[in-house]
Amino acid sequence: MKFSIERAALLGAISQAQSVVERRNTIPILANVLIEAEGANVSMRATDLDIEVVDKVPAQVERAGATTVSAVTLHEIVRKLPDGALVQLSDDGVSGRLTVEAGRSNFSLATLPKEDFPVMANSEYSANFSAPAPVLRRLFDKSKFAISTEETRYYLNGVYMHVSESEGGKVLRCVATDGHRLARIDADLPEGAADMVGVIVPRKTVGELRKLLDDDDMIVAVSVSETKIRFATPDITLTSKVIDGTFPDYTRVIPQGNTKRMEVDAAEFASAVDRVATVSSERSRAVKLSLEEDKLTLSVNAPDAGAAEEELTVAYGDEKLEIGFNAKYLLEIANQVDRENAVFMFNASGDPALMREGNDTSAVYVVMPMRV
Repeated sequence: MKFSIERAALLGAISQAQSVVERRNTIPILANVLIEAEGANVSMRATDLDIEVVDKVPAQVERAGATTVSAVTLHEIVRKLPDGALVQLSDDGVSGRLTVEAGRSNFSLATLPKEDFPVMANSEYSANFSAPAPVLRRLFDKSKFAISTEETRYYLNGVYMHVSESEGGKVLRCVATDGHRLARIDADLPEGAADMVGVIVPRKTVGELRKLLDDDDMIVAVSVSETKIRFATPDITLTSKVIDGTFPDYTRVIPQGNTKRMEVDAAEFASAVDRVATVSSERSRAVKLSLEEDKLTLSVNAPDAGAAEEELTVAYGDEKLEIGFNAKYLLEIANQVDRENAVFMFNASGDPALMREGNDTSAVYVVMPMRV
């Protein structure tokens, strides 16, 4: 195998690959990236047996072939090469070494046989559809903060992507919850997605997927089966196993009878919460919201550290209410708001609160209260 490639193209491909590779693993080949050169392209394939990413980049291929080399080492080398460098990679298939040359730099890296590299078996996908990158980006970006990190409740360690009914008909919906807060985001149902089975996309996959969704003009092909999900752009294919578990009935958690309505400038609210929470003890981070007509008072009382209070002007016309929340949860939810105003719907001090952006019901958040 022998090919030449621009440093920037190689760095982009190897960055995507090495981020999938697990730093600590007992199977040496899993630390490697499979490099395949053929025609006018080179593909980089990496896997941790749960996720597989394949990134295709144009290159000048002199001799077709394939080998595997440490993903992290190759990434570090390419990262440190000068901008604009032309990188030549070659191996003779006999010495078990990959030569990397750029300008006056020359590296010789150990390889492992390409035959040992595990390639994820192709699945029969029951649903195939396409969606613009910004749509998928919104679905996952706005829900991922609520993914649980508790390993015992493994079925909450991802984003539940499924087809659901809303007021306007069927939608593609992403839901995440950790039992303390919940995010439910809807998008128009893409053509071909109606028969999709509901799947739980793992947290690591959601993180890797984010790198495919930066280009606003990109259309992403999505394929779903009961065990796998695949996201593909013309250059990158990300295939992942889905979490084998049943996502709980989240509709029971979303309050229906909350009638006390507060509208507040989202950025002002987030800043105020952040400021008053500075004095709270890290463990509880509880912020009390005291509501009366058109006024919100945020307060924190931490006996060991001090106290803080801040007033905000809000739109509120219901009876007085005092309710406490974890400051971190409030901040994360307020930071999801794209438009100016956040609307909070309360019931009583012991009941969960619902938040949405203005009158838009396509993004709904729920946060559980705390005793303060």
